[in-house]
Amino acid sequence: MKSKDSKVFIIGICGGTCSGKSTISEKLKDYYKKTGVNKINTDSYYKDHSDLSFKERSQINFDHPNSIDFELLIKHLNNLIKNNSIKEPVYSYKSHKRLKKNKLLKPKRIIILEGLHIFCNAELINLIDFGLFLNLDSVTRLERRIKRDINERGRTEEEVINRFNEMCEPMYQEFIFPSRTKANVIINSNQKSINGVINLINEFI
Repeated sequence: MKSKDSKVFIIGICGGTCSGKSTISEKLKDYYKKTGVNKINTDSYYKDHSDLSFKERSQINFDHPNSIDFELLIKHLNNLIKNNSIKEPVYSYKSHKRLKKNKLLKPKRIIILEGLHIFCNAELINLIDFGLFLNLDSVTRLERRIKRDINERGRTEEEVINRFNEMCEPMYQEFIFPSRTKANVIINSNQKSINGVINLINEFI
């Protein structure tokens, strides 16, 4: 757990694919912008598989917790907590690999950390000051994923459905949904207003 003297407050946003994590994260980022905020998506910390072919990379199960480079993520969070800047990796969904460029993040008062697996690593959990789990039914998540991946990531509908059924949902049931017990608050992301979420967080800051 972070020292009580730490001036950095980490908000963890977890949930299944397309449960609304990015939407809430962006709204929180906008709300806390005057305070100073960094938003980090754990997708940026997928392990680097640049040595593999595109076909090989496309077969990786990115919904398994082992797909995340937790060591680097935790190192970067600790650097920000210690008031040091970091170079966040940049990940390409279309090519399934890290790009050679990176993103400079300077220390800020608040870090919004969003991702599928943030409650699947004990060391990472200990860095999170407030954890939120977004609960949403699988039918709605699949509908959203089909629309997003076709429009933004160059996938076909068949590819999206197959990956959801073979990887996303099994990993959600095995790892992500059970990890909700590590959150401070579990909400139905279709029902809770952003103001309600902010009020909950402000009670912890």
